[in-house]
Amino acid sequence: MKFMLRTLKGYRLLAVLSLLLLLVQAGCDLLLPAYTSELIDTGIQNNGIGYATPLRMTEEDAAAVSLFMTDTEAQALAQHYALQDGILVLLDESEENLQALETVFIAPLFVKQTAVSQNLLTLPTGEPLHTLKPEQRAELHKQALAARAQIEEGAAALGETLKRNTAVSVVVSMFNAAGGDADSLRTQYLWQTGLSMLGITLAMVAIAILLNYVTAIIGSSVARDLRNRVFNKVLSFSGNEMNNFSTSSLITRTTNDVQHVQMVIMIALRMVLYAPLMSIGGVVMVMRSTPGLAWIVALAVGIILAALGLLSVFIFPKFKIMQKLVDGLNRISRELLSGVQVIRAFGREEEGERRFEKANTDLTKTMLFTSRAMSVLEPLLNLMMYGFSALIIYVAAPRIDAGTMEVGDMTAFTTYAIMIAGGFLMVAMVFVYAPRALVAANRLQQVLDTEPMVAQVEDAVELTNVNGLVEFKNVSFRYPGTENDTLHNISFTAHPGETFAIVGGTGCGKSTVLSLLERFYDATDGSITIDGMDITKASLASLRRILGYVPQKGILFSGTIASNIGFGVDTLPEETMHTAAEVAQAKDFINDKPDAYESAIAQGGSNVSGGQKQRLSIARAIAKNPKIYLFDDSFSALDYKTDAVLRAALKKQVKDATVIIVAQRLSTIMHAEQILVLDEGRAVGLGTHEELLRTCSVYRNIAESQLNASELGLEEVTDGE
Repeated sequence: MKFMLRTLKGYRLLAVLSLLLLLVQAGCDLLLPAYTSELIDTGIQNNGIGYATPLRMTEEDAAAVSLFMTDTEAQALAQHYALQDGILVLLDESEENLQALETVFIAPLFVKQTAVSQNLLTLPTGEPLHTLKPEQRAELHKQALAARAQIEEGAAALGETLKRNTAVSVVVSMFNAAGGDADSLRTQYLWQTGLSMLGITLAMVAIAILLNYVTAIIGSSVARDLRNRVFNKVLSFSGNEMNNFSTSSLITRTTNDVQHVQMVIMIALRMVLYAPLMSIGGVVMVMRSTPGLAWIVALAVGIILAALGLLSVFIFPKFKIMQKLVDGLNRISRELLSGVQVIRAFGREEEGERRFEKANTDLTKTMLFTSRAMSVLEPLLNLMMYGFSALIIYVAAPRIDAGTMEVGDMTAFTTYAIMIAGGFLMVAMVFVYAPRALVAANRLQQVLDTEPMVAQVEDAVELTNVNGLVEFKNVSFRYPGTENDTLHNISFTAHPGETFAIVGGTGCGKSTVLSLLERFYDATDGSITIDGMDITKASLASLRRILGYVPQKGILFSGTIASNIGFGVDTLPEETMHTAAEVAQAKDFINDKPDAYESAIAQGGSNVSGGQKQRLSIARAIAKNPKIYLFDDSFSALDYKTDAVLRAALKKQVKDATVIIVAQRLSTIMHAEQILVLDEGRAVGLGTHEELLRTCSVYRNIAESQLNASELGLEEVTDGE
């Protein structure tokens, strides 16, 4: 988790913006159920009249209501209403005043309606109430208050909601009797509320679009930065780190793992923050509106959390296993595809299929286990969500019947409950991706936290004006994790303008010498210097800038012939490119191609032969014009004639440079000024071809296995050992 937070560090402003957008969106979401409740209770049930406060009434209705009022209530009636054309009109229709007067009118209006419907008070007929004599009105008022006391005593068990709704229905009839149109009020209220809800919905849509855009920018940018960081880190790895992390694993980490991290960051910004806002906001709204049903929400949250916890215990460990299986599948796929010709040649297609099928089956089983477990989660949460909705209706129905709850309140409560459960459903969706993302983040962290064994010192010196004098002084080397040295106390000097060759049996450490010079590894003991400077004190960039390396296996990159020859330099003049190709004996086959130097090279150079790969690799090193050339058995795929012509041309081209050649074929290096003979990591001979034939039995054995007696001049050579 810390790793993901660190990756967001550079995008704090966008993350804060997304949080603000989530807050606004959550606020809009939480407002809609309240509007829905008002739409049902006020707009539909109460004809758009939100308070049990008459807006207007006839003198007769006012007189009838006042009969059931206390003196204080009657005083409020007289104070807030004025007679206009025989109609009493409310002077102040502000929401605050309507709400305050509602407490005055609810009881009288409810009692009047009940008294009339139950015939508890007989009103005089034939004479309007508002024209009665004072003594008549006083007597009638006394009877009305007695009826009120009786009605209120009998209605003590009724809910306030029922009383209020009854009072509102009286207000509606009084409004119509006073010349008003309650239907128009209802239509107006429905339109106003509906438009408000539409405005909130459109705002939510706009926010959601903007939020998705912002989170997409953050997720994509984080993924881009992660890929760059991981790839650049891998480029700094020495051979040891590359061995610790397999190529297939590094590819998976740079692509698949980064994708998982990107996905979970986007989901986190979009859902993980939104879910608590919705859940907490929903709980607050539930407590404010219907606190008596809050236990249902608490029960729902508890069960959902228990379900999520139970699933996480079984699923989390599987995702770590899954990523390792993905690595294994990638590794086997690479091996089988790259070695498909060998597999066919040995008729081992079935064995290859079995290996792939086993890796594929193991991964499939693990993925099926996690997928099945996670597939239960969403239906289970939906079942819980709708089950709790049914429970809410079951509990709320008697309350609505008793008048202690309105239909709109129940609807709002159900919506809030679904929102709360929906918040946890969002968290559940994150559970699908989070475990794999956490595993992926840990794997990426492993790469980024790995410090290369071959590192550049802080005060590294730039190698400039280099002559190319290479010296190994008592160099020993042991590969990390092994017990025995690969090289033992190797010492030699390679001079500029000369060719220095290294020969020996397979596995004797020839290529390791070049790896140490290139600082793919650092020597265990001893020192390696160039022009007297220890290479460990030089900057890696300047060291490798003066080296021209040609690997044992020709490696080309997808692109063109020109891009491959010019790979080692920023800009390559056309004349230099042609010269390099001519020296490497690649000019003829390049010109034979329709597009010449612009001919396409497929991935890995699969569309050119092995010899052509080697010649292009040699041309690439020549085009760089380095001070030191390193040829790691780079002529093995060439025929003898091409080999001889190439070496002759190379000798003229690199006459001022140091050339170090590792070779198996003596014809390639027998004319070198110095030849180092290695046997099981030890130097057993150093000298010219003629000297070694006389003094080194290992070299002589190699020579006799490759050259005939006349070529060696053995009739004239005496073994000095």
